[in-house]
Amino acid sequence: MRPLDVLLAVSVPVIWGTGFVLAKVALHDFPPILLMSLRFALTAFVLIWFFRPKVPLLPKIFAISLISATIQYGLTFNGLKMLDASTAGLLIQVEVPMCALLAAFLLKEKITLKMAFGMALAFIGVAIIAGEPKLDGNELAILLVLGGGFFWSLGQVMTRQLGGIGGFELITWIAVFATPQMFLASWLFEDNQIEAIQNAGPEVWIAIVYMGLIMTAVGYAIWYHLLGRFPVNKVAPFLLLLPITIMIESVMFLGEQLTWFITAGGILTIVGVAVLVTSDPNDGTG
Repeated sequence: MRPLDVLLAVSVPVIWGTGFVLAKVALHDFPPILLMSLRFALTAFVLIWFFRPKVPLLPKIFAISLISATIQYGLTFNGLKMLDASTAGLLIQVEVPMCALLAAFLLKEKITLKMAFGMALAFIGVAIIAGEPKLDGNELAILLVLGGGFFWSLGQVMTRQLGGIGGFELITWIAVFATPQMFLASWLFEDNQIEAIQNAGPEVWIAIVYMGLIMTAVGYAIWYHLLGRFPVNKVAPFLLLLPITIMIESVMFLGEQLTWFITAGGILTIVGVAVLVTSDPNDGTG
């Protein structure tokens, strides 16, 4: 990878981590699905003028948007609303082993012993985090975040089967399809949307603009661009910076405190993910 490619790869977890922390701020005033609806509406409005739809791919993109955007973000951000951003940011790392398991099951990709060891470490780390005493009574929030991780992973496997579309173009049409899906879901499952919009402070609108333009449009476009140029095992390790970014910013800007349970579980989870994403699935010895 050239220095510019490395810089782009590092920028993705920083962009996404910052958006995660800003979303936590906005969730104090906004229902989660409504917040995501406005985020993707802004992305779609800005990008749709630049890309003509590839009609044969639209049914598959619709399915990807439903799985990896509408359902995933609905679950993840409802969980985030009830958890510290740092805790949710660590739990969401379960996406990586889930993605490998789904790829093995659906795409028949190989899992080596080293990959299995990394998965085991990651899942043990998540179990330790879930056992944190201060999270007693928050089992639903934990399950929502883990469920969101599962659907994100499923969406990535579906995306890998897509082909023939660029990063900006893909995120454009995912946003176009996800926006009405999310507004409908918000109407069905949430309330007080009008009041939330009327009473939202400037920090909420800053968060929405950042998530719509930077986190989604720019962040995902860079991610899909890199996946199109390099093997997954070259790009994925950079996402290990995501939970670190979230933890640092959560402590600095949200005043969150990391307990020993969460710290230990987080380290184990990150190590497990690192082992997994640096494994070569073609290496039979693991």
